Amino acid sequence: MCGIVGAIAQRPVKDILIEGLKRLEYRGYDSAGIALHQGDQITRVRAAGKVADLEAAAQELVQAGKLDGKLGIAHTRWATHGKPTERNAHPHISFSENDGPKLAIVHNGIIENYEIIREELKAKGYEFTSDTDTEVVAHLLNSLVTSGLSLMNAVQAAVAQFEGAYALGVIELSNPERLICARLGSPLVIGIGSGENFIASDALALLQVTDRFIYLEDGDVAELTLDGVSVFNSEGEAVEYPVTKFEHGVDSASKGEYRHYMLKEIYEQPEVVKHTLEGRISQDKLLEQAFGPKAAELFDQTKAVQIVACGTSYHSGLVAKYWIEELAGIPCNIEVASEYRYRKTVLVDGTLFITISQSGETADTLAALKEAKKRNLMGSLVVCNVPGSSLVRESDLCILTNAGPEIGVASTKAFTTQLVSLLLITIALARRNGLAETAEAELIRQLHKLPQLLADSLELDEAIQKVSEQFADKHNALFLGRGIMYPVALEGALKLKEISYIHAEAYPAGELKHGPLALVDADMPVVTVAPNNELLDKLRSNLEEVRARGGQLFVVADDKTVGHYSDDHTITLNEMHSILEPIVFTIPLQLLSYHVAVLKGTDVDQPRNLAKSVTVE
Repeated sequence: MCGIVGAIAQRPVKDILIEGLKRLEYRGYDSAGIALHQGDQITRVRAAGKVADLEAAAQELVQAGKLDGKLGIAHTRWATHGKPTERNAHPHISFSENDGPKLAIVHNGIIENYEIIREELKAKGYEFTSDTDTEVVAHLLNSLVTSGLSLMNAVQAAVAQFEGAYALGVIELSNPERLICARLGSPLVIGIGSGENFIASDALALLQVTDRFIYLEDGDVAELTLDGVSVFNSEGEAVEYPVTKFEHGVDSASKGEYRHYMLKEIYEQPEVVKHTLEGRISQDKLLEQAFGPKAAELFDQTKAVQIVACGTSYHSGLVAKYWIEELAGIPCNIEVASEYRYRKTVLVDGTLFITISQSGETADTLAALKEAKKRNLMGSLVVCNVPGSSLVRESDLCILTNAGPEIGVASTKAFTTQLVSLLLITIALARRNGLAETAEAELIRQLHKLPQLLADSLELDEAIQKVSEQFADKHNALFLGRGIMYPVALEGALKLKEISYIHAEAYPAGELKHGPLALVDADMPVVTVAPNNELLDKLRSNLEEVRARGGQLFVVADDKTVGHYSDDHTITLNEMHSILEPIVFTIPLQLLSYHVAVLKGTDVDQPRNLAKSVTVE
């Protein structure tokens, strides 16, 4: 959600900035812009639409040699305040007395008290040309610099006035050798080069120029020059952070031979699940020490679990609730983060607070954790894919999913690796609550089989592609599941609506007669996940209700139950242990959504109105 790139170098940085924006396109955006220090002026170009539209708008300036500056900032905007137009696109600028741009800024996040600041600035004579909350940042900095503060001190003074969240990049006409940045509640990293330095919302944006990064903490303000980086905390004290090497290669963020990132990431799941398991299980035992030195202590004290997450991560948490209560025998609550943070909640003694987030920067989830930590929380654990992210730093314990970069907005491999990580946590908790060594050994042996089961499920791709043709003219769909497969149905419905724009809803199959059955007719596809478990007979009765009303059934079954659905569109998986069913049964639903979206001609990797990392409320 929004993307920042900035650079200071001994070479022109325009191409670095543009390439960085392209690498951030997965986050979701509706306009883009760039500003470069050009000696005696700051040159800005903005465009509504894609980065390609920005490049086209800048072409004349490029040919005239007016975009060859060695200091610059760039941005992709996801509209919050004001429509997605050029006038609202970043960078925003503030003028000097001779009407030339005095400074330029880019901003992620939301300045909640911007209206008050804007009125104060208007009273000083500043004119506003956009509908955004961001423009107040540019004019406030201009006002502070005009009063005599250095650019660094001006940024420090400005952020002290802001309420809300921000990541900022700032350049000033009279400071050609400095790039200033700051962050609070919105991610920002510093890329370390040789005689050049960079900023970005995500390390992926800078992998073409560096693999070494500094991860800023909330409240930090930093100054980048050609020679180095200086970081100051919210108290104005100089701080030093380690330089972290990015562990994934540049190729992990490319599509390779695949048509879309989403398809590539679906096919990566057998391999990335191996990475999730690696070093955490032996042949027949969970290696708990791999979770970190505090893990055993926290697990020993855990009497209850509270899970907080959003979107796809919330669905993985719903699956974990079934596992934890069944295998560990302790109560587990799961709640959407945006609801949890704004209501009165009760945390019982001995609660392990688990957050789940692909990016580790999800604003609502991060805020929920911070709120919970104010109440003498026993301990916190995050399931996350990004080392060094805000949730990782805020949590007592972190389990990295090791899925590698996920570029497609609709999450696939992040979901399955979250499930695997949560199952490992469940086994650790179950150990302390009566899980026999033989039972643990059997679960571990089944986990060893999981990568191959996932690979086998991908061989159904061609058959699923044919089934997807039945959805090409549909506008609505129902997804059904029983027990632990209900969250899988929820995730399947979410994927279909996200990328194909078909309205899709999921229900527990037993709720069918309590309302959704009224929607069933020949034009309503009903997708059902139907493994061979103790609820199968109940599920069959629900499907008969659909058949009786002329509904069109699409059943994901295993080879022990497929015979019961011979008259329906059936996708057949190999038989597996019940503990693995939520993970493996997810794959056909991902492929179905993908192929339906391709048939409908939507933007699979960047669906409209959505962002990969939701860093604002």
